[in-house]
Amino acid sequence: MGISLEEVREACEAVRGKTYVVATDTTFAPFEYRDTAGNLVGIDMDLIRDVADKMGFSVKIDSLGFNAAMLAVDSGNADLCIAGASITDERKQTYDFTDPYFDSGVLMAVSESSDITGYEDLADKTVVVKTGTEGETFAKSIAEKYGFRTVSVDQSSTMVQMVQAGQAEAMFDDYPIVAYGIAQGNGMKAVTEKEAGNSYGAVVKKGENRDLLIAFNVGLAELQADGTYDRIMTQYLGDNWTSDSLDTSAIVQSEQPGFIGLLVQSAPALLEGVKNTLLVTVVAFAGAMVLGIVFGLFKVAHSKVLKAIAGFYVWLFRGTPLLIWAFFFYFAVPQMFGIKLSVFAVGAIALALNAGAYITEIVRGAIQSVDPGQTEAARCLGCSAGLTMRSIVLPQAAKIATPSLINQLIIMVKDSSILLAIGFGELLYQAQQIYAANLRVAEVLFIVALFYLVTISLLTMLANWATRRFAE
Repeated sequence: MGISLEEVREACEAVRGKTYVVATDTTFAPFEYRDTAGNLVGIDMDLIRDVADKMGFSVKIDSLGFNAAMLAVDSGNADLCIAGASITDERKQTYDFTDPYFDSGVLMAVSESSDITGYEDLADKTVVVKTGTEGETFAKSIAEKYGFRTVSVDQSSTMVQMVQAGQAEAMFDDYPIVAYGIAQGNGMKAVTEKEAGNSYGAVVKKGENRDLLIAFNVGLAELQADGTYDRIMTQYLGDNWTSDSLDTSAIVQSEQPGFIGLLVQSAPALLEGVKNTLLVTVVAFAGAMVLGIVFGLFKVAHSKVLKAIAGFYVWLFRGTPLLIWAFFFYFAVPQMFGIKLSVFAVGAIALALNAGAYITEIVRGAIQSVDPGQTEAARCLGCSAGLTMRSIVLPQAAKIATPSLINQLIIMVKDSSILLAIGFGELLYQAQQIYAANLRVAEVLFIVALFYLVTISLLTMLANWATRRFAE
């Protein structure tokens, strides 16, 4: 980095006592994943926590997913990202990297039952890779030579499932991820020697957090000098972690429980996901109701201006995906306006704005479904327009709208799963954390489906009871 000893001392002193937000991936075992107790562990997590302890600062970990974690640094929502990011010239245009902390490489893996033994066997076949990784870059660089097609997905566990399901014949991934998966019994085997790859480094936004960058490098050097670094690597990769070959025998394979054991083991994390899902849905639904009622009344108003405002709101939020607004409020708003919102706040706002557009139309339709003769009769009796709306139209419209509103609430419960893309700990997010570690994707997703089914059934029963009481 070309810095003086005095700059190093000043940087180390500057970070002492501070708390930094560190963004990371959600499912990149053995670098970051959740253990059976729900704790975020892995090579990256141990390194950043040990560096922080060495240098006297604290870290708050945000588990977002790789692309979202990098964007969080770029938008200022995170100070540093450590997520197995390869140090490339392209990324150096946007980020400053720490010193390398791991020299990676690429392996090709296939199903244990496959007869593929090398790149020459991939002609006219489909290969799956993970977006933004060395594996993707390497696979695409040789795809034309060996005549295979590539499909990019966002998780290593998805790649394994695609190969096992026959949707792809092989996968390319970073060799420690392949080694970890094989050691966990994922039904794969490596069939190539490790290809040379880039090194991993932690990243900060270009030109910012220089003190943190320097302190990380100093702390990393101390961990390497005192043996802590080697201990971490051996713990997760086995004694052969510096080798060019793949020998998973040194990695202790965890004993996998049966389905009931998996259910019991997963229940605490999934129940936490249910709680977060319901909480954000309730808050968002309250906001959506306010928006829907206000803009619904605008829709039936005599004012052309109010109708136009309501029409624009519905057009905008019904015509754009929920995920775009989640990304906008979480990544773009801090960059454009300097306002940082929590993941929960972003999720609630995005859900409320999206659902509010649909509730607007529900309210409009319910109001217009009320017999206009009742409005005319009330006006003939001398009731004002406001009194007629409050006392006659709205109570009847509320009963008409209730079934549709209950349906919208249930839709919002399921739509909340989209928020996993920004690291919100809802039900499906918790499931990803579980199957990223144990690689039992189908079983975990089946359990999640049961949790959703039970949750929505109970919510529907409660809503129907409330509807009956309201109708009395």
